[in-house]
Amino acid sequence: MSNYLASVCSSALSFIFVVFAIGVIGYLLGRISIKGISLGTAGVLVIALCYGVLCQYVPSFQIGANTITLWSDKIKGNFGVVSNIGTALFVTAVGLIAGPKFFRTFNKSSIAYLALGVIVIALGTLTAVICVKLDPNLSPNMAAGLLTGGLTSTPGFSAAKEAVEGFAQDEISAGYGIAYLYGVLGVVLFVQIVPKIMKVDIAAERESFVAAGSVTIPEPKGELVHVEEFGFFPFFLAVAFGCLIGAIKIPIGNGAYFSLGNSGGTLIGGLIIGHFQHIGKLDCRISKQTLNFMRELGLVLFLIGAGVPGGVNFVKNVRVSYFIYGAIMTTVPMIVGFVIAKYVFKLSIFNNLGSITGGMTSTPALGTLIATAGTDEVSAAYAATYPLALVSIVLASKIIVMFL
Repeated sequence: MSNYLASVCSSALSFIFVVFAIGVIGYLLGRISIKGISLGTAGVLVIALCYGVLCQYVPSFQIGANTITLWSDKIKGNFGVVSNIGTALFVTAVGLIAGPKFFRTFNKSSIAYLALGVIVIALGTLTAVICVKLDPNLSPNMAAGLLTGGLTSTPGFSAAKEAVEGFAQDEISAGYGIAYLYGVLGVVLFVQIVPKIMKVDIAAERESFVAAGSVTIPEPKGELVHVEEFGFFPFFLAVAFGCLIGAIKIPIGNGAYFSLGNSGGTLIGGLIIGHFQHIGKLDCRISKQTLNFMRELGLVLFLIGAGVPGGVNFVKNVRVSYFIYGAIMTTVPMIVGFVIAKYVFKLSIFNNLGSITGGMTSTPALGTLIATAGTDEVSAAYAATYPLALVSIVLASKIIVMFL
């Protein structure tokens, strides 16, 4: 009987089952709305983090002579793969959606997005430096982890770890896990609460926003070859092309290198393929339904893959002071960046929030903003701000651990 029970538990707690069960419960949680505010897809993150917490307290248990494992290095690696695939799907879809209009509408006003990408990261970095100077118990390595977690930047996190070795890497990982929860939920709630505080008429704002962003997209000339009907060929092509772009390493001194990584590279790849829409005679147009599906699938996989390890690191290393520092590193650049975008660059509410999600490199927040605004046109502001913000956070994280 015990062997049968162990077999059932082992099957029920298989990796595939856990991934999809987290998604099921997370979507149910995200559906709960309180005064018009809901977690949406970010509900999946909460459940993933809870599972990570459970894994920390109960990594395995015995049923008879059988050991049922909830957490191990192999399982951790599996979640890493899920996170990477999710990031690639989501960011590529965003690039392909924004691509047809991105370069055609890029003008002098677009400089505001580029500036915001740098400003938001600079504000977060300055906040991290101040926290280190005020608290002698806060190491630069922990601060770098808190900053990249607060800004939900996996490339920044990876860059910081590459610059150090041994225990310092563990500190960075711990800081990332501690700050990640608020880093996601803080921005997700921000993009929903701000329009309500400002009493924005979402329907009217959406209508004017879409009209202002309208641009004629030329149809490819000549007969094109459709490789398959669903658009998977051009999508996979954009992912593969983006990974090649992300793999390019640029030396920045002291033996350190900068690269866009898969997240930045796939965004650029999606923008380029989305802009040209064909390669020679090969049709690279993809239906909006396919892109929306890929974007949502990528988002939920990313949240599951990043959330579970984040929950494990959160429990192992959490301190109230570290959590507060991480929350500050998320809140200050988010709010100050919003104020600058509104009063200095005069951006509309949707462009403002879109650029903030890009500047905060917040994949989940963009998904929430699209749902709140009711249009994926807000992806353009995200796509315009994200690349320079990504470059900035990668450089900032290396600077903090190497020179602070």
